[in-house]
Amino acid sequence: MKYRKFFDDVEKIVLKDELCQFLGVNDDGIIEFSYIDVVKTTGHSCLTVAGAYLIALEGLKALFPGEIPKRGQIKVEINKAPDEDNAGVVGCVLSNITGATTDYGFGGFGGKMFNRRNLLFYNAPIESFVKFTRLDTGNQIGVNYNAGKLVNAKEILAAAMGPNATEEGKKAFPDRFQSLVEKVLNNAGSVIDIIKYD
Repeated sequence: MKYRKFFDDVEKIVLKDELCQFLGVNDDGIIEFSYIDVVKTTGHSCLTVAGAYLIALEGLKALFPGEIPKRGQIKVEINKAPDEDNAGVVGCVLSNITGATTDYGFGGFGGKMFNRRNLLFYNAPIESFVKFTRLDTGNQIGVNYNAGKLVNAKEILAAAMGPNATEEGKKAFPDRFQSLVEKVLNNAGSVIDIIKYD
């Protein structure tokens, strides 16, 4: 698969999944996610997908300081409905990375051991866009994402798809759009805000 070179430059997310280890996928249960992995999951690279990846990357760093995050041991809450502002895309990415699902994931052995269901929630009554909770300690982290603080895609979208769109605007759109995605991925500190709970 050919893709943008900058995808490979994005910091990877490393987690430990005890289910993976238990089932013999590998010896240590370590799983690594890259930006290209979530691009494959969603089928595209955009500001929402990039934001979801950064939410996971920076949020899990804050939730597991100095530790490898534990996949399958993270509750994920999103304050919007799946069809609101592409929150479902964010949920898809976060589910892929954390293992958390609504009611469709692995139910666990005996309904408990390694259960992945009922760990992902939409329309959550939370103040941040996303909230992560560790199941082992109860520690919580809120995460907000705002690409608009750094980039604005309206102009290039209008040039490619607006009523006055030109062939030049359409042809230039993919490169111009992915340059915005690259800028966001390279500047997580400008678009991601972490809220620490006591």
